[in-house]
Amino acid sequence: MSLIDSFVAAIPMPAVLIRADERIAAANTDAERLLGRGIVQRHFITALRQPTLLDSIEATLRDGKPRLTSFLTNDGRQDTTFRVSCRRVELDSGPGVLVTFEDITHLEQAGQMRRDFVANVSHELRTPLTALMGFIETLRGPARDDAAARDRFLGIMQNEAGRMNRLVGDLLSLSRVEADERLRPTGRVDLPALAAEEIGRLTPLAQDAGVTLLIEGATEGFPAIPGDSDQLRQVITNLLENAIKYSGQGARVTVTLGGPEYRPRLRQNGVSLSVRDTGPGIAQHHIPRLTERFYRVDSHRSREMGGTGLGLAIVKHIVNRHRGRLRIESAPGRGTTFTVLLPAEIA
Repeated sequence: MSLIDSFVAAIPMPAVLIRADERIAAANTDAERLLGRGIVQRHFITALRQPTLLDSIEATLRDGKPRLTSFLTNDGRQDTTFRVSCRRVELDSGPGVLVTFEDITHLEQAGQMRRDFVANVSHELRTPLTALMGFIETLRGPARDDAAARDRFLGIMQNEAGRMNRLVGDLLSLSRVEADERLRPTGRVDLPALAAEEIGRLTPLAQDAGVTLLIEGATEGFPAIPGDSDQLRQVITNLLENAIKYSGQGARVTVTLGGPEYRPRLRQNGVSLSVRDTGPGIAQHHIPRLTERFYRVDSHRSREMGGTGLGLAIVKHIVNRHRGRLRIESAPGRGTTFTVLLPAEIA
């Protein structure tokens, strides 16, 4: 192996070295995996092919100035994006260009997620804001002296303001949970007591909705588990509120606690908490996306019920922080079950 070949092989990313005669002098293993085998000694145009990259290489060969460009491809699972650097190098045969490929797909995906998140938040806030502005304009004009209309509009405005307040609250909760997601909780939590407390607190809401709340499973001798009590309370609350809101009048919502035993999905001993309802159920194609931010099975109904589309995303991140697992089982007409598995001890 020549010195040039050794140098290019040591670069920790796809790299090719192009001579002044526009032939590829060397390529490392990563570059051959990306561009194909047998590219050494071929003209670089036949191996790279993307016009913006070819233009950058030709320009650097011509004037020696460094350039950055991009290279787009597909790895068989997803589109991938590379930031490509073209730098002049001096070879025995004359000036050449070292071309390196840095995979920035994760940065592109993160940027797209941020853009989607901002767009979703803007959309969620725009509707209540537009309604508030419209009602304020009406109250200051045509309905100024109409007491009945004023009371009705003020009621709607209160609901829309409450919706924005819930959205902002959930956004702050999601931000806090994501910030702490890599830090394992160190407290101890009495899960049955926490579940019983939340059931008691939400019983009036369930009665107003015509829903029966039940609790099952062993509560005596249930061990305290490692966790953040405030966050686990939020998990139970979110799951119960969803079940009460969407299961319908006359439905039953049952919380089931499972004591410590070996849980294959955790690969250690763990406990379980399930929230099962007898509601209309959810079609299978929705289930993988339920924990996405702002994803709703029925957007109109969710907004009418005061949902922000962030509750299950918050649940997912809290469960992840506790090194647990969330399982969702449902089918139309058969209700829905959310099961949270949590480690019984810190592994």
